[in-house]
Amino acid sequence: MKHPIAMPALSDTMSNGRLVKWLKAVGDPVRHGEAIAEIETDKAIMDVEAFRDGFLSGPLAAVDAELPVGQAIGYTADTCAEATDGADAAAPGTDGTAPATVPAPQAAAAATAPSAAESGAAGVLLRPAAGGTRASPYARRLAQELGVDLGQGGSTSVPVHAADVVVAARQAAAPYLKAGPPYQLERNTSFREATARAMIAAVGTPTFRVTAALPLGPLIAKAKAGGRSFSVLLARACALTIAEHPLFNAAYTPEGIARRERIDIGIAVDSPEGLITPVLRDVARRSPLALLGDWRVLLEKARTRRLTPAEYGGATFYLSDLGVFPGVYSFESIVPQGAAALLSVAAVQGGNALCTLNCDHRVVFGGDAARFLETLGRHLTELAAADG
Repeated sequence: MKHPIAMPALSDTMSNGRLVKWLKAVGDPVRHGEAIAEIETDKAIMDVEAFRDGFLSGPLAAVDAELPVGQAIGYTADTCAEATDGADAAAPGTDGTAPATVPAPQAAAAATAPSAAESGAAGVLLRPAAGGTRASPYARRLAQELGVDLGQGGSTSVPVHAADVVVAARQAAAPYLKAGPPYQLERNTSFREATARAMIAAVGTPTFRVTAALPLGPLIAKAKAGGRSFSVLLARACALTIAEHPLFNAAYTPEGIARRERIDIGIAVDSPEGLITPVLRDVARRSPLALLGDWRVLLEKARTRRLTPAEYGGATFYLSDLGVFPGVYSFESIVPQGAAALLSVAAVQGGNALCTLNCDHRVVFGGDAARFLETLGRHLTELAAADG
């Protein structure tokens, strides 16, 4: 008997996955929990594990195929004879053809449901009808206000969230390129599509910015002299500042201000695939040495695209440092959803760097931001002067 291997949902925002490679060939034995394939999610490359003992069997999804969550990417058979029976015996990708994919019965709706990025502008259908669209009351109310049709009497395996509605409402029309020079289309990676969706949703946040010259030079010198990470020391200074100004650890929700009990800081990392933000947890209450150990692990995973959703999601405050580029005098960033602020750090000039605090105006105000930057300047000076 054959059992389907479904494309797993490895994060709350994942609706599709791209098959990167098979780690096993048809007929190979597999054990429960063993990695059998690699898939690209919206932010990382992760393993697909076998959910039962058996033998890998086809038809197998083709390498580089992008499939919806829930669709079968391959099968496990109870016996080797079943696994290698007939045309299914070919190892994946060895004959240059793309093996067929067979959708799991329960994934029929997901196989046809477009992602939010594929949906049109306001007034179009966000999800096709298929048995009772799943959406939160807030998402339904927001869809009605923005003119986004959630579909009638349908149900998909992918629930509609408020962020999906915002993305659909703000989705810009495709640019008209035919009047310009010839071009070739390069398919967007899952990573880039996820970033685009997040940024489209985030630009709906009403923000303001405040810039101050802060004394970063001494802290950078201390980090270099002691083999420390400047990013960790800067995150530590921000966390100590947030502890004195707790609104900067909060987030706006339609029901009220969510005040978080722990300070988790996302630090932007420039990877070959694009921007990723590994998250340091509980930064205010842990030692710089413990944070440094975590940061080194996170950096290595970010460079190899092995971060898990638990390692790049859920930050309460963000840092973006372009100070390694000496010509960057000043810049600002988009505040991600779920955060009240993001600090953008430019290059040091004469011991100081222009640091721009972009803030969600629904949570904090101009005076709050000015006081935050004053307190941050004090903590930067104290950390630079501290022993150890």
